[in-house]
Amino acid sequence: MSPLSITRTLPPDATAAALRADVTEGLSRTPKHLPPKWFYDARGSELFDEITTLPEYYPTRAEREILRATADRIAAATGARTLIELGSGSSDKTRHLLRALTGLQTYLPVDVSESALRAAGEALLTEHPGLTVHALVADFQRGLTLPKTPGPRLLAFLGGTIGNLLPAERAAFLDSVHALLSPGDALLLGTDLVKDEATLVAAYDDARGVTAAFNKNVLEVINRELGGDFDPADFDHVARWNAEREWIEMRLRARDDLTVKIPGVDLAVPFAAGEELRTEVSAKFREDGVRSELAASGLKLTEWWTDSAGRFALSLALRL
Repeated sequence: MSPLSITRTLPPDATAAALRADVTEGLSRTPKHLPPKWFYDARGSELFDEITTLPEYYPTRAEREILRATADRIAAATGARTLIELGSGSSDKTRHLLRALTGLQTYLPVDVSESALRAAGEALLTEHPGLTVHALVADFQRGLTLPKTPGPRLLAFLGGTIGNLLPAERAAFLDSVHALLSPGDALLLGTDLVKDEATLVAAYDDARGVTAAFNKNVLEVINRELGGDFDPADFDHVARWNAEREWIEMRLRARDDLTVKIPGVDLAVPFAAGEELRTEVSAKFREDGVRSELAASGLKLTEWWTDSAGRFALSLALRL
């Protein structure tokens, strides 16, 4: 069996420093905001896994349906010898690609969690003993350098995660993808699609309240890591469709006037009754918009696949 190698490109204190910076910047301004990456501690990851099984939350099932139907076509179109996956997590959906990419030599998962990379990498090596797995502990938004690997290369960014980036961040991300790839390499991109408001809001505000618990978990992260005294019961979960920007916003709304102390960043944060803290943006897309954004970064959309209900899309784009 090929060995699993893990390269850490983040300094040991990078995650803690980034949390301090994001909390200081996001909670010191009006309107208040936090980036969604802070949902995903161990408890948050468990809650998100539960969300993906809820009847209201269609994206995971829809993307998996597309991958099952198109993995062979993706393999034929790319001939990839290296698969790079950003935000790989458990690498669960990637298994469809790994089975189809018969000429694959190297799998390069990228994630901020070393424990998740190790667990997924060891499992994959058991399933694919001839595969080389070179995991990177890295934040793809903070500059990424890839090791030399055989081409052609296929970079996968799945789950609709690109929707969590604001438009300027998306443009910068796609520019960075172009810089990472060589001509003839490809990007496989998962995007959730614009649809009726009721379906979208329900996916982020389920009847069982799992998404509400997931949203409030960011407060628990701040309490644990920075000594905050947030009481999640002081906030209501809010999911709202912004029709103008075509994105879902998740927010936490203060029930009463209150002040939260966060000693780890020397902050006392006042909230007025009804004031909202934005914790996530999840943009939804249309094919023409995806094509345009890719083209602006030197990536040509060549394939567009949706699930049977037309809710979610996978697109394949070549680096020009």
